[in-house]
Amino acid sequence: MASSEIQKTRVINELQGFIRKLLQDPRVLDQSLEIARRHLPEDSSQDVMARIANEISDTTSVHIPEDPAEHTEADRLFLELLREVVNEEQALY
Repeated sequence: MASSEIQKTRVINELQGFIRKLLQDPRVLDQSLEIARRHLPEDSSQDVMARIANEISDTTSVHIPEDPAEHTEADRLFLELLREVVNEEQALY
């Protein structure tokens, strides 16, 4: 199996695990969005995204490493999606 296929398989497995957590505890999504809404108006720098990740880890069953360098592709994708959703919400107002 090529390294890109291995990478894709790993990301898919991580996303499946994450989606499983969301299905088991739907509050995770609401809590994560609320955290992102509180922090993103400041800016969307890597520091702010790290604070969002840390607070999500502290208050939900989702664990995102404290150090952004240790974030998996699935972690980065989730944080980016949170940012996009909050930005779209703000654009509506």
